[in-house]
Amino acid sequence: MKSPITLEISGDYALFSRPEMKVERVSYDVITPSAARGVLDAIYYKPQMRWVIDRITVINPVRFTNIRRNEISKKASNPKSSLVKDGGMDNLGIIIEENRQQRASMLLKDVRYIIHASIEILDSRLERGGPEVPANQAAGKHLDMFKRRARKGQAFHQPYLGCREFPARFVLHEKDDNLPSPHESFLGEKDLGFMLHDIEFDQDPKTKEVSSTTPHFFRAHMIDGDITVPAFKSHKTVS
Repeated sequence: MKSPITLEISGDYALFSRPEMKVERVSYDVITPSAARGVLDAIYYKPQMRWVIDRITVINPVRFTNIRRNEISKKASNPKSSLVKDGGMDNLGIIIEENRQQRASMLLKDVRYIIHASIEILDSRLERGGPEVPANQAAGKHLDMFKRRARKGQAFHQPYLGCREFPARFVLHEKDDNLPSPHESFLGEKDLGFMLHDIEFDQDPKTKEVSSTTPHFFRAHMIDGDITVPAFKSHKTVS
């Protein structure tokens, strides 16, 4: 079944970090479904719907390169207002010179993918507080709005390939006639091993804060450059 959205993305560099590498960053061979969903969210996002990645086509051959980057060793604090309203916390920022560290990264270079995606409707109201409409009508409206934005190159923020310093270029394909073909080295079947599918966020029903996160993985098989992505709930959860 053909997906309603076919988006080509490309970039000079990409880094889709493997979670099993604790210190140095090492990229997966190809883009992960969660990173592909992040590109679509950057172009068009509504809380009433969720992007579903159906298939990923890898166009350019897989090539790696190594770099070293300056990073910081901790995150900026996000304190509650009750802790800062009376001057309870003096230092809310990070002094870079005291927390800088160098890390090696194994990146992908000259990447190019085609994302085949569809929409899952979470709320059939097009706007918060608006009237409910049939789910297929709501999906059609969201798809139309995405296509208008993608045609014009519009995005809520710059899409990126794993890390914000690696921006992604994107082109919407509305016909299959001019789709690029995968590199000849991808002919046949290749097992890419276990790959991060997405992360499930559990929220506290009262505070709406994220209480826990659960990563989901799937076994990625590439056939002639195509990776079919299973449904998010159809595989074993690994935590």
